[in-house]
Amino acid sequence: MLMPKKVKFRKHQRGNNKGLATRGSDISFGEFALKSVTRGLITSRQIEAARKAISNKTKRGGKVWVRIFPDKPIHKKPAETRMGSGKSPVDHFSAVIRPGKILFEIGGVDEATARDAFRRADAKLPLKTKFVKDEL
Repeated sequence: MLMPKKVKFRKHQRGNNKGLATRGSDISFGEFALKSVTRGLITSRQIEAARKAISNKTKRGGKVWVRIFPDKPIHKKPAETRMGSGKSPVDHFSAVIRPGKILFEIGGVDEATARDAFRRADAKLPLKTKFVKDEL
């Protein structure tokens, strides 16, 4: 699973997730991409599940680029714990996703295979996404 090797601060505040993605909103590496339509958080487990679904469907042909990285720590109190006693420990890491962000790219496969692979990956993600292709 993806997670940062080292972080400057162990615990983050929740923050907000307003606006559209300006960085990472264009296809840079492959020919086809999976682009987010809604906003939210994607955990490292969901990213890995989607990546496996894509590589499985393409029979490990072509190349897959994962354009997101989970670097936001998410905290969770243990079950049956009383309120208070400070901020809870880090449970997992998530990637913050805004509408327009490219999540995955793929190259070296035909469009039908890419569409099918991204359709399977979409089922593993908690956001709405759309298939886009590079317009050169």
